[in-house]
Amino acid sequence: MKFDASTLKYDAAGLIPCIAQDHATGEVLMMAWMNAASLERTLQSGAMTYWSRSRAAFWAKGETSGHVQRLVELRLDCDRDCLLALVTQEGPACHTNRRSCFYTSVQDGQEVVISQPL
Repeated sequence: MKFDASTLKYDAAGLIPCIAQDHATGEVLMMAWMNAASLERTLQSGAMTYWSRSRAAFWAKGETSGHVQRLVELRLDCDRDCLLALVTQEGPACHTNRRSCFYTSVQDGQEVVISQPL
């Protein structure tokens, strides 16, 4: 069946969450927002392109840092309202210079930093 991006369920702002996961290790790297145009750019180029809500502009992952994400596979959830991008990540995914944005764990009611910057 041919993929039809118009069947995805975007929020009121025209955005859909996209989780980036390392295709080789399964590590969850980050979550960012996409709109229909950033998804199209990603599918055409293979380079992960998100929509920056704060800048109201496209955000090609790694265009300034060099920490590029390349799309390996795109998956849709059952409700078609969330995307999972299996990616190859060059360098850290997080702007804090960590491999993953999910570097804080809640353990026994306390926040614990579980990974340090690279």
